[in-house]
Amino acid sequence: MYLMRLHRKGDTQRALIIFDKSAHELLIQGLARDFCSSGHTWGKLRNLVDVPVFLDSRASRLLQLADLIAYAVFRRYETNDRQFFDIIEHRFDSEGGIIHGLYHLG
Repeated sequence: MYLMRLHRKGDTQRALIIFDKSAHELLIQGLARDFCSSGHTWGKLRNLVDVPVFLDSRASRLLQLADLIAYAVFRRYETNDRQFFDIIEHRFDSEGGIIHGLYHLG
């Protein structure tokens, strides 16, 4: 949704999906192809630079950062510990008071 909003404003950005190395690599690549061709709940993926990339998180600072963010979100919703989540909460994509970059089941 973030990329769609930017595109509507004339700012055509591209995205790269990066996953930690997994035994499910082939399944995830298939899902990405389906998202691009058939779409998903919010539309079609049109702004991907390439197929999803799989990296070893031990070798990628970007994936290590993603792990820290996931940990902060997990702590917030699993144990109601907001210590780390409060630091990053305002960084999730939102528009008009609706958060698009974080979805959880209450």
